[in-house]
Amino acid sequence: MPATASTTTSVLTARALLLDMDGTLVNSDASVERCWRGWAAEHGLDPEAVLQVVHGRQGYATMAVLLPDRPVEQNHADNLVLLARETADTDGVVPIPGAPAFMAAIATLPHALVTSADVALADARMTAAALPMPKIRVTAESVTASKPHPEGFLRGAAELGFAPEDCVAFEDSEAGITAARAAGMRVVGVGPRAAGQSPDAHIQDLTHLRVEPLPNGDIRLHIG
Repeated sequence: MPATASTTTSVLTARALLLDMDGTLVNSDASVERCWRGWAAEHGLDPEAVLQVVHGRQGYATMAVLLPDRPVEQNHADNLVLLARETADTDGVVPIPGAPAFMAAIATLPHALVTSADVALADARMTAAALPMPKIRVTAESVTASKPHPEGFLRGAAELGFAPEDCVAFEDSEAGITAARAAGMRVVGVGPRAAGQSPDAHIQDLTHLRVEPLPNGDIRLHIG
């Protein structure tokens, strides 16, 4: 079984890794902000307030928070338009520092992508950041509920064949960290948005992480 971790833990041991994309592997903030600022202007909303809740969720779920009285069908329709804009807008999409080396280090280890993006957007952003797409990926099409619901992480663990408690999730957002915790996983928080969410361990970026495969199949993560 993995060792119990705390917020001061410098080493975590897992059997599998579940990886968020935006803010964790890929810096897509410029594209996200451009697209959502446009959406906010179209709906007469304060763009700064909108940007406080967009990260980690599927677009329709963000819209439901911001416009709670609007029909769900309209949120889903708007989300399709927004996804197309985001997929076409890859200007400034780059890897999080350390992401290329991290992905190379885990290439042969059990891992999966768990993202609120759909397949097209995930492909566009991972390609723009020149990062390899994991063979197992859980995208918006794979789930019925958006983060902060744990469905995506639970599905990722199941597809890898591991119990949730044997997995470590990498996340940057409040919604994502909440989802991973609800799934029963330990969390490495990545970047400034994760710092205030009390993850099991926190790093500014992936340069502060070393992956050590162990002979028994475990994965030891040296953090800091």
